[in-house]
Amino acid sequence: MTTKERYINPFTDFGFKKIFGSEVNKDLLIAFLNSLLPADAGIIAELSFMPTEQTGRSEFDRRAIFDLHCTNEHGDTFIVEMQRAKQNYFKDRSVFYSSFPIQQQAKKGTWDFRLQPVYMVGILDFIFDEDQASRDVVHHEVKLVDRSTGQVFYNKLTFIYLELPKFRKSVDELVTDFDKWCYLLRNLPELTDRPQRLQEKVFSKVFEIAEIAKYSPAEAAAYEDSLKIYRDLKNVIDTAFDEGKAEGKAEGIEEGIQKGKAEGIVQGKELGVVEGMEKGLLQGRLEVARKLMASGFSAEQAAEIAGVPVALLQSS
Repeated sequence: MTTKERYINPFTDFGFKKIFGSEVNKDLLIAFLNSLLPADAGIIAELSFMPTEQTGRSEFDRRAIFDLHCTNEHGDTFIVEMQRAKQNYFKDRSVFYSSFPIQQQAKKGTWDFRLQPVYMVGILDFIFDEDQASRDVVHHEVKLVDRSTGQVFYNKLTFIYLELPKFRKSVDELVTDFDKWCYLLRNLPELTDRPQRLQEKVFSKVFEIAEIAKYSPAEAAAYEDSLKIYRDLKNVIDTAFDEGKAEGKAEGIEEGIQKGKAEGIVQGKELGVVEGMEKGLLQGRLEVARKLMASGFSAEQAAEIAGVPVALLQSS
């Protein structure tokens, strides 16, 4: 396979790390984070990359592997995850990941439990199911909030999710740096040249390092492999979810209608729709897991990505 695009796809593992994950391009990550962080986070002047593989406090604890893990000059922690395909429990995974830098701040001996801020940033190539109705909200900032008062209860733990498929501004509508980063991440592989609205130094550097023609044969081959993995994984998951939802919904609606007729209740069809949608979601997840296993993933890996219990996958 030889890609015809001029620029790399930043949703591939190679592309994401090429743009944001190296010491020489650290200024790009700083500029990107400064465009999306809340005002109370301040302006990042310097970042230090930290190990991406995290282990628990004992050998029996589950480990985590971050896409990017770094700290700023004040000791604040930033975990940046590029989620390339739909995952049902990505929010749960975000909370789990954020627990590692929190635990690692524990000090031996006398300690007053004072913590440095932790930011979990998720760049998503999909839309959360529960956010389908809010079509215009791209940037989600989540904190612990006191529901009685509506006030932030704890401001040192922040989750930021960018649902990039919702970003639909044209190049002429770009105003802020955040707009420009979203446009670039969403459209970079489709661009054939650098738009006039993206002439700032930081974006010029992105286009320079993203141009595939400048890569060595080894780099080009690595990118092709990464692009194939991205396309295969996304196709498997998207197709399986769509097929599973459609099949389950149709079966559930028919089952509900027949049940309603037998029992003589008008609500049979509505009940069937609801039950069918729930059944379809589960079937979609199981189909995703099966196809991932057929592609070489272990049962445990497939179940985690699809969001189904391993035991249910193995018994289905």
